[in-house]
Amino acid sequence: MKLGLLTAPFADTPLGEVADWASSAGFEALEIACWPKSSGAARRYAGTSHIDAAATLASQAKEIAAALAEENLSISGLGFYPNPLHPDAAHRKAVIDHLKKVIVLASHMGVPLVNTFCGGDAAKTIDANWQEALKLWPDIIAHARDNGVKLAFENCPMIFSYDEWPGGHNIAYSPYIWRRILEAWGGDVGMNFDPSHLVWQMIDQARFIREFGPYMLHVHAKDLMIDHDGLYERGILSAGMGWQVPRMPGLGDVDWNVIFSGLYRVGYDGAIIIEHEDRRFEGSDDEVKRGFLLARDVLRPFVK
Repeated sequence: MKLGLLTAPFADTPLGEVADWASSAGFEALEIACWPKSSGAARRYAGTSHIDAAATLASQAKEIAAALAEENLSISGLGFYPNPLHPDAAHRKAVIDHLKKVIVLASHMGVPLVNTFCGGDAAKTIDANWQEALKLWPDIIAHARDNGVKLAFENCPMIFSYDEWPGGHNIAYSPYIWRRILEAWGGDVGMNFDPSHLVWQMIDQARFIREFGPYMLHVHAKDLMIDHDGLYERGILSAGMGWQVPRMPGLGDVDWNVIFSGLYRVGYDGAIIIEHEDRRFEGSDDEVKRGFLLARDVLRPFVK
């Protein structure tokens, strides 16, 4: 395993500077944020474009990969987490067009993995969304296969705000749908596993890894704290609004002993990428770095 970080929180810092710091701090891998280059509104913890997939030539992509290798940093994957099943056709087309460009970029860089969301229309049931996914995803998956790249869907429901209520913006979050994904596309699509999403869904962490560990292509290390006062006040049907709090690893309710024990047992040997969504460590690059360093020190004993 290699310990690394997702570059998204460094939205205004060039990739080279992020890499310099990450390498000096003892990190071994980067997941590179590759949202479209745009000045428009972006979702919180999203929108960072450390490589412009629409404008980077193949030769430039190879140079970027080589420069990171000189810093002793591997690239765990390219990250772009939009909503390919968005109900607006124009938005959906823009998302898919960019995702295909990220796939080509990964191929040029020699990066075998693109991390993304399966997507979802919050107004539809899971089963109705699955029927839409069966229509939409085969073309994207074929494009990835043609470019020698695999896709990894994150297991996040994307229900954190009222515009994502009630169905969420990503259906690939539970065993119920993951069995379908793997039956339909296993071999081309795997999981980008984030254990924090199991906590607030009350999904058994050890059992989940036993069942789906062999299909985990990438792992995000993010923690989550249940605010029990907020849960009491709003109730579990309010989903993530008011009681689930993203934290840096070690500050929440993820049982990292269980997570790493399970990952080792199923033979996972990929990257462990720290995902920073902790409001306590925001406001400046220095604060973001403090959060990453805290997580590094918590996780380092597990990552050998």
